[in-house]
Amino acid sequence: MKFDEIEAVKPTRESLAEAYAVLNGLLDRGAVTEALAEWEGLRRATSTWSSLTHLRFSQDTSNAEYKAEREYADALGPVISDHETSWKNRLLALDPALMEGQYGRHAVDIWRNDVTTFSPAIAADLEEESKLEADYTALLASAIFVFNGETVNLAGLTPYGESLDREIRHQSAAARWGFFSEHGAELDNIYDKLVKLRHKMARALGDENFTALGYRRMGRLDYGPAQVATYRAEVLKHVTPLVAKLIEQRRVANGLDTLYAWDEALVDPQGNPKPQGDHDQLVARANEMFDAMDPRLAAFYRQMNEGGFMDLKNRPAKAGGGFCTSFPAVGMPYIFANFNGTHHDVDVFTHEMGHAFQNYQSRNQPSLDYLWPTSESAEIHSMSLEFLAYPHIAPMFGKQTARYQRMHLIGALEFLPYGVCVDHFQHEVYANPEASPADRHAMWRKLESTYLPWRNWGDLDYPAMGGRWQAQLHIYRAPFYYIDYTLAQCCALQFWVKSQQDYKGSFDTYVELCGLGGSAPFGKLVAAAKLKSPFEPGALQAVVKTAEAALAV
Repeated sequence: MKFDEIEAVKPTRESLAEAYAVLNGLLDRGAVTEALAEWEGLRRATSTWSSLTHLRFSQDTSNAEYKAEREYADALGPVISDHETSWKNRLLALDPALMEGQYGRHAVDIWRNDVTTFSPAIAADLEEESKLEADYTALLASAIFVFNGETVNLAGLTPYGESLDREIRHQSAAARWGFFSEHGAELDNIYDKLVKLRHKMARALGDENFTALGYRRMGRLDYGPAQVATYRAEVLKHVTPLVAKLIEQRRVANGLDTLYAWDEALVDPQGNPKPQGDHDQLVARANEMFDAMDPRLAAFYRQMNEGGFMDLKNRPAKAGGGFCTSFPAVGMPYIFANFNGTHHDVDVFTHEMGHAFQNYQSRNQPSLDYLWPTSESAEIHSMSLEFLAYPHIAPMFGKQTARYQRMHLIGALEFLPYGVCVDHFQHEVYANPEASPADRHAMWRKLESTYLPWRNWGDLDYPAMGGRWQAQLHIYRAPFYYIDYTLAQCCALQFWVKSQQDYKGSFDTYVELCGLGGSAPFGKLVAAAKLKSPFEPGALQAVVKTAEAALAV
């Protein structure tokens, strides 16, 4: 299969109405099994078209045709949701055994949750939400800087932020936050509209505020805000003090009187290890790395590479960040990233390969609902592969491999306080939907000083007054999608520990977990992989202690 060979029929309101009329006719005749099979094919085809449409817009946000197609997809999204909700309600009125025999109980549980997240009354609001999220994406993609004689975008600034030259690091940070300051009012306005819109939708669906709806939209069936709050407290208790100590060690190692925010990214006093080669060389060397890790992963990577299912080069007007999407009608995923010449290229590459491998391993699951797990489970696959790559990552870093491994482990620990800070901020925001933009900046400033007390913004006024959160796209585009990374990091660290004792056994367990896809909720998937739940007392503390001991060597 080649990416360029994928064809997806563009659905319309009329074609969808006709398709669901056929499905309802099958149910009327009692042909449940046939109806479910037809519905599965329709969903996979529609999802493939949607993925292609949004991928193309991300690849070139300035393309008028791609933007128009994305806007068409955004407008059609609520129509699709309306049909699916009505259909799921009809299925849920049947004897559950008819569906459970084909899909298992979990699919039915997913549908029961899904029907609570949509009503025709919020259709227009959902379309507006998608438009606002796209406005944020396009605004950040429009950022252009002439820096050090080079024209770069936000991703292109990243290498300068890790320079051994402190003044360049400072200038890079000043340029980045200067953009956010210049567009601060616009960013505040987009988010203010999103928050109020999401609150409005939640109220229309019978919720007090968006938090409960946000959790249901994330598909969280076996835990809620109370467990998450307890986990955040564990991070604050066990991880924040350790990271503060690591930051102080960095200040001393780098010979600094004060370590400012723009100094934090320089983890290694010799200079952060960089991958050995450009885009083309890294893509080629990945063959050697994946060959050493596991033949199943290696064969899959070749299929991705040779089929054109990766877009890793940074370029103007390309959306920032990295992600993995999929085309369920053909059973193939796709990796999107922005290489910038730093170690993040390898981090993002292995991370998104984890997502892609999981999706491929679960491509034959019987339900579209099982092709991806919920986000915190999905991030186990991606973050664990970052750690499982450690013993075989030398083709990417050469003589700097050991230094990269140390830097990556430090980064994994340092991410945890930031991750829970992002989550706590969103809980505060949606609990107080009438707060002003200034109030939200104050919320962030207070939480940042709690979870990241070492953070010193120096003369960078905009992030110092609480604007750092505006660079976190998940806050705008995927509400409550962030604690997921921290929960998964706890699990990924466990895979790292186990892999040092039995690499092949750990990788086999990893592959088995990938194959389960989303066929169970988070807690059951963690148990299936023989890991401790992050919500289990002591689970986080144990892996953090192991990591701390490794760094002390």
